[in-house]
Amino acid sequence: MSAAVDDAAAAALARLACLGDVVQCDVALGPMTTYRVGGPAAVYVRITDRSQLAAVADAAQASGLPVLVVGRGSNLLVADAGFAGLAIGLGDLDATIDIDVSNVSATASAGVALPVLARKTAAAGLTGFEWAVGVPGSVGGAVRMNAGGHGSDMAASLVAVTVLDLDDGIERTLSVAELGLGFRSSSLPPHQVVLDATMRLERGDADESARLIGDIVSWRRANQPGGQNAGSVFVNPVPGEVSAGALIDAAGLRGHRLGTAVVSEKHANFIQADDGGRADDVRALMAEVRDRVEATSGYRLRSEIRLVGFDEGDVF
Repeated sequence: MSAAVDDAAAAALARLACLGDVVQCDVALGPMTTYRVGGPAAVYVRITDRSQLAAVADAAQASGLPVLVVGRGSNLLVADAGFAGLAIGLGDLDATIDIDVSNVSATASAGVALPVLARKTAAAGLTGFEWAVGVPGSVGGAVRMNAGGHGSDMAASLVAVTVLDLDDGIERTLSVAELGLGFRSSSLPPHQVVLDATMRLERGDADESARLIGDIVSWRRANQPGGQNAGSVFVNPVPGEVSAGALIDAAGLRGHRLGTAVVSEKHANFIQADDGGRADDVRALMAEVRDRVEATSGYRLRSEIRLVGFDEGDVF
């Protein structure tokens, strides 16, 4: 880390001293992600209570450090050099779910796992969120990237989101229109921390939803690899018509290896990291795949994965 980052980190730590041992320096972020590779954060705060976020907002403003919110880490690749900023871990924050059957809605805190919310809403007789059973992320991350799968996404049911703005420490409720949701994207800036989300669903049949969930889980196990990955690497260029996986396969890259990273044999739009591997190898393989696909098909693929700590020119 540079001297400027060290000074900014010291300023942040001074403002966070009141939080005690939930604040640490140089904490490895890789183990908090599904890739399980990557370097440390300059400052890491493990949030266990929403009240602690006031001090985090103060520290962010005082230090000027960039902010990274870490939930379940299912869509992050952190550079081996690490993240020269303030990382906020929400994994230990209470995960709460409020299902209102009469209003056909559900409100969940940011740390709730999507598969848990999918199963609970289905069991309550609400339908429309079954697709999320196969997505290993959290509600907060799903809002930020408009996660989706199996023909649906967060935008299909999302009504409102509560965020904490670290720039002024104020909680705000945003309508779905204010989120700027696109295909696997939103306009939420890093300084707005998602606290909870409310979804409007439909009345359904619990048994039918359970069968659908079972089908989705079985399909995922049959068609997608386990291990150290972050799911689909690239956005489908033409959703429903042209898939990134098919383009990568057609370019002859299934099973292609670069260092400690390899294109999955099971699904070409997954890149696996070796145990003890390097994030920079994963990033380099992503770039090679993107360039080879563009050369063979004319499509320039866009990453679904959030790249953290890489040089600005390396992020795409």
